Amino acid sequence: MKLIKTEDAAGHVLCHDITQIIPGVVKDAVFRKGHVVTQEDIPVLLSVGKEHLYVWEKKEGILHEDEAAEILRDICINDGMRATQPKEGKIEILADRDGLLKVNSEKLRAVNAMGEMMIATVHGNFPVKKGDKIAATRIIPLVIEQEKMDRARALVGGKPLLEILPFRKLRAGIVTTGSEIFKGRIKDAFGPVVRTKLAEYGVDVIGQKLVDDGKENIIDALREFLAQGVELLICTGGMSVDPDDCTPGAIREFGAVIESYGAPVLPGAMFLLGYYAHEGKTVPVMGLPGCVMYAKRTIFDLVLPRIVAGEHMTGEDLWSYGEGGLCLGCPECHFPHCGFGK
Repeated sequence: MKLIKTEDAAGHVLCHDITQIIPGVVKDAVFRKGHVVTQEDIPVLLSVGKEHLYVWEKKEGILHEDEAAEILRDICINDGMRATQPKEGKIEILADRDGLLKVNSEKLRAVNAMGEMMIATVHGNFPVKKGDKIAATRIIPLVIEQEKMDRARALVGGKPLLEILPFRKLRAGIVTTGSEIFKGRIKDAFGPVVRTKLAEYGVDVIGQKLVDDGKENIIDALREFLAQGVELLICTGGMSVDPDDCTPGAIREFGAVIESYGAPVLPGAMFLLGYYAHEGKTVPVMGLPGCVMYAKRTIFDLVLPRIVAGEHMTGEDLWSYGEGGLCLGCPECHFPHCGFGK
């Protein structure tokens, strides 16, 4: 680039967009990169405060902001995504399908730490829908060294920073325990809530079994669902430490490997997650605490999309929710566009 007086710009090619800002009315480019300035353009340029202009003077090894932004786009974008055209050195990336967004946080920080470039994303490990904005890239200066962009590309490697895992088509079985429900003293409130949340991700509930208290009853119901080929087992009720609450023990005796009984999340502290190996598959087994019946959002909302997307969550995954794991119970819920689970 070279800097010239606007009065002398006729015939020169602009190397960046010229933006006009009228608060509350417009913020847009009056002239785009690549525009050849005419004599008639000069009063317009002066009216938006441009007494000097950078015009393009291509040099080897130096990239324009839009060219560099395209490199940042390429190290982010993956299948199931689309990008906007460069505008003032910025490119936005949008989801082109529903799924679970994954972000390589470590490499994202490393790229941003290089300076003169930025990538901003929404939080990973949350569901996104087709059309959602998930990231934006921008080069800070008007031009940047090709060598620096090459280093950013090499730092990330061959796998993009972002990924959208598609939700799998799963079949689930629900086991609800409690003598008060089994004997008809009260109506089951778990089933409708769990079914609704599973339906959000296309999970087919093949059945719900109401069983009396006792580990054997729970284990028998779990085995029956396994025989029917379910890929997800959900237990409700009996998750506290009361003497009659034996669901966690039943899940252990059933043979599931427990990743964690308890999670640093409210609502949802008494949540259990385990896995059962069956016929070459690993079937997730969840024990849902009572809060899932009445709280708008709980640990179940944080874990469920990750499980349906095929992630094998560990205890460490659950423990990491401690920071951000407190739902504030806002009168109007905006989840997942809030701090819960982040």
